[in-house]
Amino acid sequence: MRHDSSGTLAGWENIECDVGDDVSRAGTAVDRALKRGLDIFVAAGLLLVLALLILIVALAIKLESSGPSFYRCRRVGRGGREFGMLKFRKMHDGADGPALASWDDERFTRLGPFLARTKLDELPQLWNVLRGQMSLVGPRPEVAAFVEVHPAEFTIIHSVKPGMTGLCQLAFARESNVLDPEDRVGHYVNQILPQKIAIDQLYASQSSFAMDLRVLAWTALAVLMRREVAVHRQTGDLSLRAPRVEPQEVGTETQQVAIDGAQA
Repeated sequence: MRHDSSGTLAGWENIECDVGDDVSRAGTAVDRALKRGLDIFVAAGLLLVLALLILIVALAIKLESSGPSFYRCRRVGRGGREFGMLKFRKMHDGADGPALASWDDERFTRLGPFLARTKLDELPQLWNVLRGQMSLVGPRPEVAAFVEVHPAEFTIIHSVKPGMTGLCQLAFARESNVLDPEDRVGHYVNQILPQKIAIDQLYASQSSFAMDLRVLAWTALAVLMRREVAVHRQTGDLSLRAPRVEPQEVGTETQQVAIDGAQA
């Protein structure tokens, strides 16, 4: 009798587990469908609305320097597969050198720093979103050389599509300002990349349609208000970043000045 009772209870537990798994899978499928629908709707809408601006920028690049207006940079996306991420060209055609550029990089065209500072060079990625290679929200895709430094850590990150914006993109919006000018790549690999990996892993493990909506709202706020956004490293919660303050010597007195801070 005890055996039958135990078996019946185990059966109910198995049924409950199966139901729970089915609900979880259904929720994930709905999230994916909503996310893809939002990607298509927003990307297509923005491409139409911004068509004239995209045309003007492309023409300005063409007139300002020789070479194509667009270029495809190789990045690692979902499933660890490389794809061509589309951007406006902001460097001289055929320029070679380190993967990370500074604002005064001699490889930039005259229009390049403006495109980089305003993020206008990222607009063509709406086409990648429309094609399904990227999403509006997701981890920032890295070059293969950086992925190869921490291949295991990128496994969960590559379980989701890379995004135009995301937790990392908000947290490290002023990345170029904080990299060591003497060793930009070394500083990035040793100091910045591990932080970005942790944040991207957080997103990949907790991603949802609701989280994407929050990230998009904070991205719009950051762009429109020209404010920096802070990202909580453990929870992914978002908030406005307070201006950083550092002491600055003026003659014999020390005064506090607000600065555009590096990312924590």
